[in-house]
Amino acid sequence: MHFREKSVLLLELINRCSSLRVFKQIQTHLISRDLLRDELFVNKVVTFLGKSSDFASYGCVILHRICRHLSSFPYNTLLSSYAVCDNPSVTILVYRTFVRNGFLPDMYTFPPVFKACGKFSGIGEGKQIHGVVTRMGFCDDVYVGNSLVHFYGLCGDSGGACKAFDEMPVRDLVSWTGIISGFTRIGCNKEALRMFSKMDIEPNLATYVCALVASGRVGCLSLGKGIHGLILKKAYLISLETGNALIDMYVKCEQLCDAKRIFGDMQKKDKVSWNSMISGLVQCKRSHEAIELFSLMQTSSGIKPDGHILTSVLSACANLGVVDYGRWVHEYVVNAGIKWDTHIGTAIVDMYAKCGYMETALEIFNGIRSKNVYTWNALLTGLAIHGHGHESLIRFEEMVKLGFKPNEVTFLAVLNACCHTGLVDEGRRYFHKMKTREYNLSPKLEHYGCLIDLLCRAGLLDEALETVKTMPFKPDVLICGAILSACKSRETLIELPKEILDSFLDMEFEDCGVYVLLSNIFAANRRWDDVAKIRRLMKVKGISKVPGASSIGAF
Repeated sequence: MHFREKSVLLLELINRCSSLRVFKQIQTHLISRDLLRDELFVNKVVTFLGKSSDFASYGCVILHRICRHLSSFPYNTLLSSYAVCDNPSVTILVYRTFVRNGFLPDMYTFPPVFKACGKFSGIGEGKQIHGVVTRMGFCDDVYVGNSLVHFYGLCGDSGGACKAFDEMPVRDLVSWTGIISGFTRIGCNKEALRMFSKMDIEPNLATYVCALVASGRVGCLSLGKGIHGLILKKAYLISLETGNALIDMYVKCEQLCDAKRIFGDMQKKDKVSWNSMISGLVQCKRSHEAIELFSLMQTSSGIKPDGHILTSVLSACANLGVVDYGRWVHEYVVNAGIKWDTHIGTAIVDMYAKCGYMETALEIFNGIRSKNVYTWNALLTGLAIHGHGHESLIRFEEMVKLGFKPNEVTFLAVLNACCHTGLVDEGRRYFHKMKTREYNLSPKLEHYGCLIDLLCRAGLLDEALETVKTMPFKPDVLICGAILSACKSRETLIELPKEILDSFLDMEFEDCGVYVLLSNIFAANRRWDDVAKIRRLMKVKGISKVPGASSIGAF
């Protein structure tokens, strides 16, 4: 066989090789024929070595042996391969080995290294290498600068991303999109929109998608609509990605009609499209429509539901109390082999708990290996609303002992448990506990509502009224109803504080009995103008007092 034919055969063998053992056999032929001086063969070898992070150590050895014949290209190529592999942290080890062996990095070395740091959240390693970049004077390079902005954004370091962005002498579209996407990723959506408004170059598809996501999260409908208008003017921006982002934005801004129109007009839909629409319907309390859309997806789209979609459907089942449909989804998850992660496990617990199947909910809960605070909240809420208040409080204490930090929803479940079980002392204690330095949570209107309802049910109306006075919010209809019910249970009507009565005037009720009781309370407080106002309001709303009737004549 001629030399050229052997060379071609060796190249083909390297291309097809997937085993390090086989590659070592090929390598002996490469060395014997002195082919590792040839750039074509070196590039093929580097391509093979970049196929798996398991080859990293051997790759460092080979490149060190032939380093005298190499430019920086093979080193940078290998680093780029490892930066996108399933174990990106190996990139840093390879980079350090290269440098220790005498390799001099250039401006093309650092972007893949920063990409790897971002992928495994290696903020410490990235900052160290940032220092090397600064000493070598590569920070002015736009390619390096963009990789720094992207790295800090992925690691959630908004300060580092801003500093790297501000220090760039020249910024391009990648720079702007990187800083905007970084802010969006870590939830600094107002900052993302501020940077979007400062852009001095034409945004691209990725930039618009990030801006739409941020607009939805902060509820900035006007900006979202403005971006929608710009997209419609530029046909090349109309795509699956922008369609999904528009659905997400309109859903989060509670503009379901617009979201449905975008969804209906999309020629192509993927799992993200269906999930955005289904989850949006659930969020906007249109659970019936969410389940109907899910059924349509199964029959007409050819898309198999994943964990995200099924989590949304389980939430819809929980809201409606349709346990049979929820049980079908649970069985589908098991039979389809869908990964049982914390999110879907929590959704199943929540569904069974809200439907009143507490034994099943507890069985599922106990089987979840990795729980979070939302998993505990689902269980505690279910126990509370179905009359297992004592059990809910016991489980809460267990949760705290295991090291989980309660949030506002946790305390709302606990207060509900106290309310449904009549545990006044415990309710007061938990309400004040959430405000301590240990938890540092500010009670919301719902927390005050639970405590006031608890006090009213226990006949402690005076204490309930004092609690209303201390609230940083105006009382809502539920609080008003609790107080009025407590007043009704008394034999004589009492004088209520003026600020509370004034707040009641701004509320709208549908029950004629509430208006009658409110009118009587205003009369007891000698507020005759307000009595007349209540009666006028009842007349305008078409609400009339149901006259008393006797059933004696029927016998």
